[in-house]
Amino acid sequence: MLTPSSNKDLTVPAPIKLVLVIPNYNHNAAIAQTLAELAPFNLSCYLIDDGSNDETRYLLQALAQQYAWVTLLQHPYNRGKGAAVITGLRRAYRDGFSHVLQVDADGQHDLSDIPAMMAKAQATPNALISGKPKYDDSVPKARFYGRYLTHFWVWIETLSFDIQDSMCGFRIYPLAATEHLLRQHALTERMDFDIEILVKLYWQGVEILFQPTKVIYPAGGVSHFKAVADNVRITKLHTKLFFGMLKRLPWLLKRKLLQQAAPIPNAILDTKATSAHWSDLKERGSYWGIKLLVQSYRIGGHWLCRAIMYPVICYFFLTGKVTREASLNFLRRVRQLEPQHPKLNNPVNWRDSLNHFLAFGNAALDRIDAWCDRIQLNQVDFPDRQLLVDQLESGKGAVLLVSHLGNLELCRAISIHQRKVKVNVMVLTSHAENFNKVLKQLNPDSTLNLIQVTELNPATSMLLQQKVEDGELVVIAGDRTSSNTQNRVIYAPFMGQDAAFPQGPFILAGLLDCPVFLMFCLRERGRYRVHLEHFAQTLKGPRAGRMDRLQQAVNRYSERLEYFARREPLQWFNFFDFWRKDSEPQHTSNHSIQVEASAQTHKTDRTQHP
Repeated sequence: MLTPSSNKDLTVPAPIKLVLVIPNYNHNAAIAQTLAELAPFNLSCYLIDDGSNDETRYLLQALAQQYAWVTLLQHPYNRGKGAAVITGLRRAYRDGFSHVLQVDADGQHDLSDIPAMMAKAQATPNALISGKPKYDDSVPKARFYGRYLTHFWVWIETLSFDIQDSMCGFRIYPLAATEHLLRQHALTERMDFDIEILVKLYWQGVEILFQPTKVIYPAGGVSHFKAVADNVRITKLHTKLFFGMLKRLPWLLKRKLLQQAAPIPNAILDTKATSAHWSDLKERGSYWGIKLLVQSYRIGGHWLCRAIMYPVICYFFLTGKVTREASLNFLRRVRQLEPQHPKLNNPVNWRDSLNHFLAFGNAALDRIDAWCDRIQLNQVDFPDRQLLVDQLESGKGAVLLVSHLGNLELCRAISIHQRKVKVNVMVLTSHAENFNKVLKQLNPDSTLNLIQVTELNPATSMLLQQKVEDGELVVIAGDRTSSNTQNRVIYAPFMGQDAAFPQGPFILAGLLDCPVFLMFCLRERGRYRVHLEHFAQTLKGPRAGRMDRLQQAVNRYSERLEYFARREPLQWFNFFDFWRKDSEPQHTSNHSIQVEASAQTHKTDRTQHP
């Protein structure tokens, strides 16, 4: 017979010993109802009176007498929420409890979620369990957006998105780890306490888990949050925590690498595994994080956006092993083909890759500028504009074949002589769904129309045919395959090695039976310059020989793409293994790139055609 001592996997953890801690400073409207709702849980409770006024003090004393399970602890004067919680935590530890459930006294928390939080604490007794608020319309907007600014800094301070909310006061603390922290560090005693203790417990190695919970702001509720004083305290705290993060940077990075090396649960395999096709990988970063960036842009413009964005870009650079190696892979290829390239080190190193990431961030800000009509026509050099003028004056639209090189959103610069031209951009995946959704809120009247599809099909073709007939432009990127078009690709030489290009954009351009142009919009010498070339009067032709025509079109597209990518490599924003076989797993390699023996001849041929 197996016994717990003979098989550790069968060992049942001892039940946690949980106690309530409720800090209170002049909250007399909801505390009686809160205690009444807590009574059925049969938990002991430390109710901390943090120097309340006489009315509240007498009420708390009466409630402590009414409920035998409530112990009243009193501060002679108001010391702050953090001090009150610390008093409860340390008293609970001395009295032999293993965990504390912190509940605010103002009635904001949904106490029906306590059993779910207790179950998580029992299953993972060494973790801190925190509520993750789900707000209704009662939440003040300033507080709502302010929380996301704090969340952003917490993500920087922990180099992680693990802390999904850092300000919710509905938590279960593991007391052994918490007491260890309190003995090592003097924590703040005011409203910034909730943030600091969460970050420092994370630094200490404590796992942070979250339970979604409804949070309301009761009508007539009392808030002790001081808009100026507490925001100043929180700002000072984030400054201190940021420098604390820098001191712990090697350890935090090591922890992140260990997490990346750990086995990946099936439930999250699609977002983590490097074997997935690039188009199946989810966006890194949340909708609200992107919205925070856009709101910062509205308030402070580029300077505030950059102050927020650069640390985020550095975080992704440090933690994104696959994208970082893909960047180095590409830049090393360029360096071998362009030994004297002025924008790359010799040999290419991590600084080049970081510059690559930062260029992507700067392009994102320019993308917001373009969407908001803040980049004017005279700020963009467009020497070949007349090619489109002539085409549009014919009354029929055209296809623009573009790529993920440079800034696609600046195709609004094709507006001719202040004439509004409707531009329809095909987005072949929902990969940028969050970013596009936020940008659309910025400028609902934009003439740039995003059409998100998972693949090109007859319905898409019919829709776009009408737009071309109406004199509109259709923009299609020709440099990315999607998971739905694997094995429907054409291989063409690119940077000395065959790469997979999708058939769809070129087939669609043929079905639309209209002029096709190539367009690249690159930042050169501090300004954007649109490079427009006539590609074909039409790609339509007889069914016989269609594959040969497609191959020739893809080869020419690849040739021109390579020319501009070698010219401005830091503006090539494909952070994945571009040269893998489309049917093979996604991977990157950190060894030196071995370009085929024909690369030098290939280089000579292409540099003769600027």
